[in-house]
Amino acid sequence: KILKEEGEEWSFNEGCLSIPDVREDVFRKEQITIEYCEEDFVMKTEVYDGLIARVIQHEYDHIEGILFTDKISSLKKTLIKKKLQNIMDGKAFPDYRMKFANKKGR
Repeated sequence: KILKEEGEEWSFNEGCLSIPDVREDVFRKEQITIEYCEEDFVMKTEVYDGLIARVIQHEYDHIEGILFTDKISSLKKTLIKKKLQNIMDGKAFPDYRMKFANKKGR
C-alpha cells in the first residue's frame, strides 16, 4: 500500500509491456512511503525515491486498474488513439508474447 507520495513531480518517458510500442512522459512524485507484508507476515514500512519509486508507483497503478496512459493528457491520448486501437484489435507485434482478450462476436 502506498501511504504517501511526496516531493516534486518529475517527468519520465514511461512504457509498459501491456501497451507495446507506446511511450509517453508521465509525471509522478519523487518519493513514496509504502507498507507491505513480507512472506512471514511481518509488516514493513519503507521509503523509496527516484526511479525505484517510479517503478513501484507504475506497478501499484496496475493493482488499482490504472495504466500509464490514464495519466497523460487528452491531447496525447488522441495522438496515440490509432496505436491503442491496433493493440485492442490484436494488430500489435511486440518482441514478446502477448495474450489478447477475446471480443464478443469474434
